[in-house]
Amino acid sequence: MADKISVMISEEEIEKRVRELADQISKDYAGEEVLLICILKGSVFFTCELAKRLTIPVKLDFMSVSSYGDATVSSGRVKIIKDLDDSIEGKNVIVIEDIIDSGRTLAHLLAVLKVRQPKSIKLCTLLDKPSRREVEVKVDYVGVSIPDAFVVGYGLDYAQKYRNLPYIGVLELGKE
Repeated sequence: MADKISVMISEEEIEKRVRELADQISKDYAGEEVLLICILKGSVFFTCELAKRLTIPVKLDFMSVSSYGDATVSSGRVKIIKDLDDSIEGKNVIVIEDIIDSGRTLAHLLAVLKVRQPKSIKLCTLLDKPSRREVEVKVDYVGVSIPDAFVVGYGLDYAQKYRNLPYIGVLELGKE
């Protein structure tokens, strides 16, 4: 039996929300430049769409972090797999995530980045699962708050599949 995916958030709803977030960020940083830090791989789609809609000067950099290792549950230890190419000292930084659930990885990552002395640092996520929060993390820009479901699409994957779906869907795995 094949995997089943039901639409949770349509492509149109995502596009509308990304435009709204871009408008808010552009207002908040009017006259300033921002550095968007895209957390790989999941937030690539969201970061690109958001960046295209910002009306302020934007630079991009990328990080890849892991807190899972070979497990399916976070270990709580964050490993930086790919670090930033440039210094963030004195810059307005917005960390872009695809989804925030426990908050453990992001809390650690934000602490690491704050030591690097940015002018400001904020967090933007496409999806937020506040019911799964284990560590308090201030999320400055939230696309959509969702219930606790396993979602794919728009950058989110299951075993590297389904990232390219233009919507957010709830995944039900087929039986083998």
